[in-house]
Amino acid sequence: MGRLDGKVALITGGARGMGAEDSRLFAAEGAVVVLTDVLDDLGAETASQIDGASYHHLDIRNEAEWQAVVDQVMSDHGRIDVLVNNAGVDLVKKLLATTIEDFEQVTDINLRGTFLGMRTVAEAMIKAELPCSIVNISSVAGLQGLANHAVYSASKFGVTGLTKSAAKEWGRYGIRVNSVHPGLIETAMTADMRSFTDPEVRRQVERTVPLRRMGKASDIAKLALFLASDDSDYCSGQAYIVDGGVHP
Repeated sequence: MGRLDGKVALITGGARGMGAEDSRLFAAEGAVVVLTDVLDDLGAETASQIDGASYHHLDIRNEAEWQAVVDQVMSDHGRIDVLVNNAGVDLVKKLLATTIEDFEQVTDINLRGTFLGMRTVAEAMIKAELPCSIVNISSVAGLQGLANHAVYSASKFGVTGLTKSAAKEWGRYGIRVNSVHPGLIETAMTADMRSFTDPEVRRQVERTVPLRRMGKASDIAKLALFLASDDSDYCSGQAYIVDGGVHP
């Protein structure tokens, strides 16, 4: 038996990277996976490679699109047991060079999008009266500030706060809410960083990690699986760091 047998999981940013890895692992563990993204061709291709998965276009900044996707999933499956808020963007820029447009772009996706997803899906979860799990993908930047990532850090701190507040509000309904805080993970979003493209820089960075390697999308997916499953049925409001031991 799979750890997610009978569960329906909605995953944002599922076309590639950590979201795609979550989708594959969740399906392998028995979940019906609904993956969403704005990268429609890639999202549909990813879903086609996962048994029983479906793809839906979703701009997580758009409240109406959130409602439409949730309504469709409820119509198709009658329940949403797991929400993984994975979609997000980074911005590497000095704070004094950051424009209000930069600020709004990053916070609209990382914070507003997560808020809309939590609120819209939680309404369906509460009506279903079933134990459910919300997993918000934040970052180590959501627990400490990072130079040249001020707006990204601020948005991820916001996700951490939403997680902890929602856990207190929704626990009475059987909804667990936790956040995952990856360190430097090798995905499409980070592929162009010198930490990955320059062999010497990569070796230097790896030496700063106690486990002596970069993170992989599968490292995040395995923790997301635990939090989505009944194995974590007494865990809520927690921030789980996955960074090889850099921030103990």
